[in-house]
Amino acid sequence: MDFPSGCVRPDVPVYSFLHPQCTHGDEVKEKLTAKLLAGLQVTGREYEVHDTTITGLFVRVTAAGARSYVVTWARGRKKTLGRVGILTLEQARQEATQYLAEARKHGEPTAVSQGRRGATLPSLLEFITDAYLPWFKAHHRGYEKTAHTLANNFETIMHQRIDAITGRELEQIRTTWLQAGNKPATVNRKMGSISGVFSRAVEWEVITTHPMVKLRQLKVDSKGVVRYLSTDENLQLRKTLDDRQDDIRAERESANRWRAGRGQIQLPSFAGKAFTDHLKPMVLVSLNTGIRRGELFNLKWERVSFSTKTITIIGDSTKTNETRHIPLNKEALETLQEWQKQSGKKSGFVFPSSDGGRLEDVKSAWHGLLERAGITGFRWHDMRHDFASRLVMAGVPLNTVRDLLGHSDIKMTLRYAHLAPDTKAAAVELL
Repeated sequence: MDFPSGCVRPDVPVYSFLHPQCTHGDEVKEKLTAKLLAGLQVTGREYEVHDTTITGLFVRVTAAGARSYVVTWARGRKKTLGRVGILTLEQARQEATQYLAEARKHGEPTAVSQGRRGATLPSLLEFITDAYLPWFKAHHRGYEKTAHTLANNFETIMHQRIDAITGRELEQIRTTWLQAGNKPATVNRKMGSISGVFSRAVEWEVITTHPMVKLRQLKVDSKGVVRYLSTDENLQLRKTLDDRQDDIRAERESANRWRAGRGQIQLPSFAGKAFTDHLKPMVLVSLNTGIRRGELFNLKWERVSFSTKTITIIGDSTKTNETRHIPLNKEALETLQEWQKQSGKKSGFVFPSSDGGRLEDVKSAWHGLLERAGITGFRWHDMRHDFASRLVMAGVPLNTVRDLLGHSDIKMTLRYAHLAPDTKAAAVELL
């Protein structure tokens, strides 16, 4: 005999047949087990599976597939205990038993009448470790950075139960950071990390209210100071790049003369080659494209088109998850052509590490270059600001600059607006 999909059949587990068209599909009874919970299906319609072991405990599956433990002790009286996967089945049964016992004795569970949460809720550390970070790693970039921020900045509240943490405590943590010299923007970023944890806990029904709901972000200068190279600094940086290469060439020739005198194998000569290592081509490409450092490290030759004179930044390697195409000007194009000719590679990373993998760091070479050039307060990321600033000062529309930089919001690009030639002066002259 065929049974409609979704109906309860005595010899087959209910989770194999739940379907909203079945007359029993909205509310069924079955002993809750780990296997049953893992097999609950998303049907596009909310339904409930009531435990036959603890009468009053059931799992609610929403139309979108969210699964939560719920306890009911009277008609129309129920309480969500927590999300499946956050709260274990055993914990849910223990808490439900306590709710039901208190309801029989007092007519209402103490957790409801006194606003108390169950004792089985996880600590902040447990929630972050067991639930939040695994979810974050699967859905977002920057896992290591987020995990580091959470682990090293919230020690004082990590072992508290997650629902016991107050906005006042978080305000005190924030104040401590400010007193220690952290800038408001840095403090906001740190608080944003923990705010994401609490937001997910609310969404997963682990807690009912967000402790930071009344904690406003600190005010920061959204435009800030845009650091770009002056004309003299630009010339000095380029001269220092060339001087550095000349020194490396001279050192290599000296080393080879020394090796030749001892009958040792010669090292490859840099004579006649455009570059002695990756630093100069990386700097020139960055200055002329505004590419982010991570995007540059991820760039592969297959994404460089000499025919269309563009490089393509794939969405899954960008900060905004959006693919963009950056045109190459004459200097950037010639730099990449010379670099490919010299490296002899037409596949793999454009700027690989010594073992051919992804390059992870250029700090030592970069800081040495800046120190030699006498340029202070200029980070690698500031080459991106320099690229944008020069475009705006040349009269390029801000929206075009936004596209080239890959900003998702024009607000990010507006920090360069004051550099547009005579825009404000022309405006006030209209009065």
